[in-house]
Amino acid sequence: MNQANQHQQCQQRTQALAPLSRAEPWDMLIIGGGITGAGIAREAARRGLAVLLIEQKDFAWGTSSRSSKMVHGGLRYIASGDYKTTLLSVRERERMLSEASGLVNEMHYVMPHYKGKFPPPWIFNTLLRVYDGLAGKRYSKYFKKDAFLSLNPHIKQDKFLGASQFSDAVTDDSRLVMRVLDEAIHDGAHAINYLKAQSLITNEQGLVTGATLKDTSSEDNGHNYDVYAKVVVSATGAWADTLRMQASKQTEQSFHKQIRPSRGSHLVVSQERLPLNQAYTFLHPVDKRAVFVFPWENRTVLGTTDLDHPPLDDNEVGITNEEVDYLLAATNNLFNDVDISRKDVISSWAGVRPLISDGGDGKRVSPSKEKRDHSVWLDNNLVTVSGGKLTTFRLIALDVLKKCQEVLALDESVIQNNNLDSDQVFSNQIPTNPKFATLSKTLQQRLQGFYGLQLDRLLELAHEEDLAYVTDSNTIWAEIRFAAHYEQVIHLDDLLLRRTRLGLILPHGAMTPLISDRLKQICQQELGWNEQKWQREVDRYTQLWQSYYHLPAA
Repeated sequence: MNQANQHQQCQQRTQALAPLSRAEPWDMLIIGGGITGAGIAREAARRGLAVLLIEQKDFAWGTSSRSSKMVHGGLRYIASGDYKTTLLSVRERERMLSEASGLVNEMHYVMPHYKGKFPPPWIFNTLLRVYDGLAGKRYSKYFKKDAFLSLNPHIKQDKFLGASQFSDAVTDDSRLVMRVLDEAIHDGAHAINYLKAQSLITNEQGLVTGATLKDTSSEDNGHNYDVYAKVVVSATGAWADTLRMQASKQTEQSFHKQIRPSRGSHLVVSQERLPLNQAYTFLHPVDKRAVFVFPWENRTVLGTTDLDHPPLDDNEVGITNEEVDYLLAATNNLFNDVDISRKDVISSWAGVRPLISDGGDGKRVSPSKEKRDHSVWLDNNLVTVSGGKLTTFRLIALDVLKKCQEVLALDESVIQNNNLDSDQVFSNQIPTNPKFATLSKTLQQRLQGFYGLQLDRLLELAHEEDLAYVTDSNTIWAEIRFAAHYEQVIHLDDLLLRRTRLGLILPHGAMTPLISDRLKQICQQELGWNEQKWQREVDRYTQLWQSYYHLPAA
């Protein structure tokens, strides 16, 4: 039994690593498996390029599984006069709402207004009219005091004037990455997780021609692979300066770092403690930063912070006690008699945004005031991209391809193909598996959005009992089985924190007996984990969850 399990594990990993035996250079090697790397792979593969994407941890492990889950147009950019960024973002939001319904969904936001507090209703609603005009749709409306309070009795009522409502969108950011990667793979790309770019390979002229990759999927020292490509793209987000410095041949002292890591943290509480049907956006009573309280996956999320983060390593990032207090204070200031406290917190998450810094170290603005634009650099045939927003990942990818054209010397029509630019990012088709018709309309829409072309595969693999929900979550057991079988799950946290979000929305990171017993059974069946392997993964996951996804020691 043990030998059979080990063989099953090795076979899955061997199959995943098979593309590394390719004899000729790849057209493009993408380092980084977040939404930016996935988007670049999607756009490059659909243009016929031979693409390999690698990620040193798990797909979406970094910022792309720890965002605020919002696909928004950037309302605040209008106030600063940046209409172009808002226009592009709003158009991409509308595109995703149309193409990926069930994965990207409209969410109403409300801004409460109070006498003597900024912003007054007339200013905010002027911004909203412009915002709606850029989208070409009327989303916003204003609620007078009594009408709003009748529907939202928990909100603080002292000096309350009324509330403005507008619309943006919400998603499961990690599943968005997997969906875009699936589209890229369908067009011929290859994607492998737990492969770290140890160092760049350069030729005699000092030009980057590939990278030495290390397999980090097991606890022992994995194999190294030299992989060559016509162009290497670093889409490593907040870690982008590391490879750029290698490519530029500069020392750490002489290299001018562009990335300013900024931490954003969130808390998750139950809907019973804070029931919401829409998102609230408001200014924190202490520093006047915009914060959000919003419904997500049958829970309520409090977020986000915006703080400078220390220089990054390869370890996890967690919330601090100061951030916990900050988010609890903001929430309790807005809602009457709710008194959310630490004991109500189910989980937390913290991510690091890759801001492109405008100022010198001594004269920098606060992280919240840094622009969210992306930048693309070319250093000795290494193309680096960082910054930008989740919403505009497709536009970022197109900018990267234009920069790659300088290295690849492709015909301009390959990159700037207007027909392709207007094509859908997300492919949609009606599943043919008869199990699909037995599902509720809500679940059908969710699964189509989450899995796209893979949905028939998921349903074919599912056992009859797998079509039930996991307790009160929106996730069904079939999703866990599918991820374990097909989505390069190496560790338990891959399965519970990224392929599904059960570790964020269920008590104790989903490690309660009823849940964990069935999880164990699925992992044994689909991953070949024996008793010893399961226990090692449980121990590893429990320690990780307690340290980084719950609360820090008070």
